[in-house]
Amino acid sequence: MRNAKRSGFQYAVAAVCVLAALLTGCSRDPNVRKQKYLESGQRYFDKGQYREAAIQFENAIQVDSRFADAHYKLAQTAMKLQQWPSAYQELSTTIQLQPDQYAAHLDIANLLILGRQFNDAKEHLDLLVQKQPNNPDVYIARSNYYSGTNNTTAALADMQKALQLDPNRSDAYLNLAMLQMGGQQWDGAEASFKKAVDLSPKSTNALLSLGNFYQTRGRFPEAEQWFRRAIATAADDPSPRLSLAGLYLAENKSGQAEEFLRQSKKDFPNNSVGYRMLGDFYFANNQLDKATDEYAVLYRDHAKDMVVKKNYIQLLILKDRLDDARKLNSEVMKAKPDDQDAQIYKGEIEIRGGKASDAINTLQAVLKNDPDNAIAHYQQGLAFDQLGNTSRAEAEWRDAVRLRPEIVEAHRALAGVAIHRSDASGLAQEADQIIALQPAAPDGYLLRAVAEIDRKQYATADEYIHRSLEKEPNDPAAYVQLGNLRMAQSQYAEAQKAYQQALDQDPNSTDALGGVLNVDLVQKQPDTAIAAAKTQLARYPSNAGFHIMLGQLLMEQKKDLTGAEQEFKQASDLDKKNSEALVKLGSVQSERGNTDQALQTYLDGSKANPKEIAFNLLAGGIYENKQDWDHARQQYQKVLAIQPDNPLASNNLAYVMLEQGGNLDVAFEMARTARRQLPDNPNSADTLGWAFYHKGVYTSAITLFKEAVKKDPDNAVFNFHLGLAYAKSGQAALARQQLDRVVKLKPNFPKVEELRRAVAEAKG
Repeated sequence: MRNAKRSGFQYAVAAVCVLAALLTGCSRDPNVRKQKYLESGQRYFDKGQYREAAIQFENAIQVDSRFADAHYKLAQTAMKLQQWPSAYQELSTTIQLQPDQYAAHLDIANLLILGRQFNDAKEHLDLLVQKQPNNPDVYIARSNYYSGTNNTTAALADMQKALQLDPNRSDAYLNLAMLQMGGQQWDGAEASFKKAVDLSPKSTNALLSLGNFYQTRGRFPEAEQWFRRAIATAADDPSPRLSLAGLYLAENKSGQAEEFLRQSKKDFPNNSVGYRMLGDFYFANNQLDKATDEYAVLYRDHAKDMVVKKNYIQLLILKDRLDDARKLNSEVMKAKPDDQDAQIYKGEIEIRGGKASDAINTLQAVLKNDPDNAIAHYQQGLAFDQLGNTSRAEAEWRDAVRLRPEIVEAHRALAGVAIHRSDASGLAQEADQIIALQPAAPDGYLLRAVAEIDRKQYATADEYIHRSLEKEPNDPAAYVQLGNLRMAQSQYAEAQKAYQQALDQDPNSTDALGGVLNVDLVQKQPDTAIAAAKTQLARYPSNAGFHIMLGQLLMEQKKDLTGAEQEFKQASDLDKKNSEALVKLGSVQSERGNTDQALQTYLDGSKANPKEIAFNLLAGGIYENKQDWDHARQQYQKVLAIQPDNPLASNNLAYVMLEQGGNLDVAFEMARTARRQLPDNPNSADTLGWAFYHKGVYTSAITLFKEAVKKDPDNAVFNFHLGLAYAKSGQAALARQQLDRVVKLKPNFPKVEELRRAVAEAKG
């Protein structure tokens, strides 16, 4: 019996071992494992836990890299997390693995449309229409494609096709209504919005869309009715209240909007979006003082809310409270060193502190880990701009809006780039983006007006200026642009009236006073202009810009260099970092023959403004005239350290190297580079000609020197160089003509004897 019991025990152990082996074998089956990861990820996805879901889908892909279902689910998760590049990559992989996964084709088409890659989107849409002709989502996507390519007729037709296939789609009616609005089919749009609400009477989106329609049409009481209905329908959702506050703003009831949000905030003690409404309202309307005060209270009451803390840091940065911002941001980085928001804030603080090079290093570390971080690109653009590298700054801002078109400040930066290069078309495009993103802000309309003035579309410009004034009736900038428009139309009395209105609104506005003075000058009334400048200065003697304007008038209209110098000196004393004042002060000092004094002004200006290259260029020019080649070279090298592609510095440094007997090949390449960038500049022609001369290529040198002399015939140096080249090429008669020309232009020209010897040798 004892043996039988032991034998039974052994059999039981054996059975357990077999069962364990079976279970172990199942867990090692890759098909089972990947399916379990997929199902686990789906459970997380259904609960809205997208980051956890992504981990499980990635685990499934690690088991089987060709698991198309997991790639598609990971793509859907990435879209929920707004990780668009990752979503695109996973959708592409899904389609490669499973070409008939039409849902993936539809998702990728929508992503491509969102990214305005219309040609690529169309390939997927053509396939979908062929393979799924009865899928309403396909026609909705194609309608969006046609809308993006400005084919409104086709977009409307496809949206109506989608509704024929599924007439109970509230979202399709909303899309149809938006298209009808674009085509100014107001009655049709209203009917479509109402149909969307009828189909989904508790849809916040539908209710708010109808309210927004009425607000757009100026039917404010009806808009308020639908916004309030949305508030009642979704009492726990703060967004309808924000829409109603926006309506009050559109009605110029900012006080009512503020009070409404102040009361609404109390209804959301535990909802971050809800209790942040008032602070975000202040921030959105550029009321930074109120926003900062509100967020100080929010941070006190909700210190663990990371959104509150980060928004507070951003406001502290904008208010230049850099020490406070740095302290809070350091706390975030200490708790989470890889927090990208905190790293970007660190970069912003460095930019604000004048440490652009440090900021670039900080932001590049962010972009190394996340190349598609649009905010990091935008801030890096600001850093490059601070360093004077405008081309790199523009590239960063374009990356920012490509990745996130809604970053309105990047569009504003690009608008500034367009203004700088006089690109009216580019400015109009950026203005339209700003208007679309912030329709209540006045500046988008003003920028569009500037573009239209430049394009001589005066009626359109007038319309945009008045749309801006509707948003902010007392905006001096709008009256300045109105003055600019009337000047362009030669309506001088109306221009003067507009500029004066701007000056009345902002008596310290240099733009407004500049407009007033320009009208006087155009009408050949310099004394009136000078009197106006003196009157305004008497009222505001601490305005450096007004001193600069008066100095310019005295210098140009009265040739009163002494008076001009006094005004520029006062301006620079009032604002020791005012580059314009210092440049003009040095210029008038030089014109009065005080070149050493001018040089010191430029050197002092460079110390006060180390990134302002104008001082180095001007100082370098004075050193050149003194033939102090070492100091001239140092100044131009400083410019190139700040702006490596600056053509003026490259040109001048090449010339200095040629005069010093430096590396001829290096100087030649620098001169060629400058010439490519400055093809119409006589100095670049002369420098490259001088490089050819030193290489002994006299024919090319003569061609370039002749071009320089043609463009600046009274320049003794250009004529001197041409004479030398003629002499070296054996053209003695022409060389003699240039010698006579140089002596006539500048009897005491320092190198005239060198040219005499060259002419004599050519004769002999």
